[in-house]
Formats: sequence, C-alpha cells, structure tokens
Amino acid sequence: MDVKIGAIHNPTVPFNSPEPTLGRHLARRLVQVGVTDVFGVPGDFNLTLLDHLINEPGLNFVGCCNELNAGYAADGYARAHGVGACVVTFTVGGLSVLNAIAGAYSENLPLICIVGGPNSNDYGTNRILHHTIGLPDFTQEQRCFQTVTCYQAVVNNLEDAHEMIDTAISTSLKESKPVYISISCNLPGIPHPTFSREPVPFFIAPRLSNKMGLEAAVEAAAEFLNKAVKPVIVGGPKMRVAKACDAFVELADASGYAVAVMPSAKGMVPEHHPHFIGTYWGAVSTAFCAEIVESADAYLFAGPIFNDYSSVGYSLLLKREKTIMYSRIV
Repeated sequence: MDVKIGAIHNPTVPFNSPEPTLGRHLARRLVQVGVTDVFGVPGDFNLTLLDHLINEPGLNFVGCCNELNAGYAADGYARAHGVGACVVTFTVGGLSVLNAIAGAYSENLPLICIVGGPNSNDYGTNRILHHTIGLPDFTQEQRCFQTVTCYQAVVNNLEDAHEMIDTAISTSLKESKPVYISISCNLPGIPHPTFSREPVPFFIAPRLSNKMGLEAAVEAAAEFLNKAVKPVIVGGPKMRVAKACDAFVELADASGYAVAVMPSAKGMVPEHHPHFIGTYWGAVSTAFCAEIVESADAYLFAGPIFNDYSSVGYSLLLKREKTIMYSRIV
C-alpha cells in the first residue's frame, strides 16, 4: 500500500524490512530501555505499528482481553522490571486504558502508553472518524492524558518523530511517570533517514545532587541517630522509584536498627530479615510494631507517603522532633 503525506509520495516497506522506519525505531528503543513484553489490544489504528513491534526479536506482544487489562498488566510489569509499555488504538482504546495510566502516575511508574492515532492525512481536514465521540476533534484523547502523564507526543509527521519518541521515553524514565505517544497509523512503515538502523545508544544522565549539602545532611543524620538509644528505620513506597531497596537493607545490616515498612512498601524489604518487626500502619500495624516504632527515641523514614490510608486517618503517634524524613527520594 502507498500513502501520500502532503505532496510527497512515500511507499511503505514490509514490516520485516531492515530499512529504518518509525515502527522499527520505536521497537528497538523499547528493547533498549528494558521492555521485553508489550501489552495491548489490536485495533485498526495500530495494526501496522504492531506488525513492526512484533517483528522485533527482543520484543514480545502480549494480547489482552481489553485495554484496561493491558494498562494494569503494563503497570505490574513496570513494578517488576522498572519500565512498562502498552499499545492501544485511538480514543476508544485510549480512553479505556486511561484509568490504569492514572494509577501508574499516582504510583510513580514509568509506563509508555502508545496509541495508534489517525492517519496523518486526516489532520486538519475536519473529518469525523470512527472510534471517536463523533466530533472532528483529534485532541480529545491527548487532553484527557495531559493530567495523568508527564509528557505527551503526537507523532503525525516523520520529520520530528525520532526526537518526539526519544523525548517521551527519556522523560518517562527521568520523571518515573507515564507518558503518552500517539503515532499516526500510516507512518510506522515509512522509511526516513532520521531512523538509523542502529539507534544512537539510549542514555539517561544520572541525577546530580549537591555534594556538600548531601554530606552535611548525612553527618547531621548520623549525629542525631547516634545519640538515640533505640532508633527505628521505616521504609516507604518511594524506595522502589529510587531503586533504593537494596541500600535500605544495607543500612539495616550496618546499623542493627529495628526495621519496619509502611503498608504500601510491603515486600520491598525481606520479611525474614533478622531486624524486621513488621508493617507500621498505626492502629492496624503488625502486632507490637506500632508500639516499637512510636516509642523509639528516633525514627528514620525513607521514601514515605503519608496519606489518609497509610496513616489510618492521620492517626499516627509520631513526634516531629524524633523524626528524620527522607521523602524527596525521586
């Protein structure tokens, strides 16, 4: 099949062609950042793109019963592997997956939501398309995603597609939040010189910290904890985002302090650890855990989130003067 974009005649190539196409580039990028399984639902707007994704040797497509299932599967995959991806079709699929993307946003999960979008020739034509609410407005889906993603890319031409895709993926990894990428259904199979056969190696610059400020904070924290007779450390859910679970266990090993976790961090610290005392959850904590934490003369919380759920209606009996709180862990 041949398609026309503007006045330029652009023949598509077979999905298994080695030529540098948008679909091939996106597939390689997903593999490069650690995605080996993509969850989704086929639909007429994403079929060509799916052909290119499936043809990537390092990528496996997992078909799901519906888009919401695909979104939650990608959410779980991101928790286990560090980043996840799902592929759905325009509007009817995008709006269906939206709740899962919002959940991933609230949980600080890097999740790449890819939508097969309208044909690039349809933009600006005032046409009404199927899979929509019956209005010639192709931005509705994107606007719905704006509040639950950290970046939105609408790829409807090849000139800046490479930059938009790479920016979206890198932003998701840096911010540890979902992103939205819409790709016009006629573009995945069209070669373009910006898509090299071997993509430029993907690299995310490490976060920089104020070295002097960090050293001062560590020194002050150590001095505070060393004065305590029975200190406790409590792990929170943001440890996963910062990939700090192993470092937290190392701290527990080195310090010998009692160790607890908040309910949303359950499973991030081995419960067979010799210093583990349970889940700290106020009045519904593991037996004796709340008594130990709240009677401690110093407690360090790593990556906590205090909301009505984790604090049992804001009823935790903690004292500010006893607390070291490292909450800006992402």
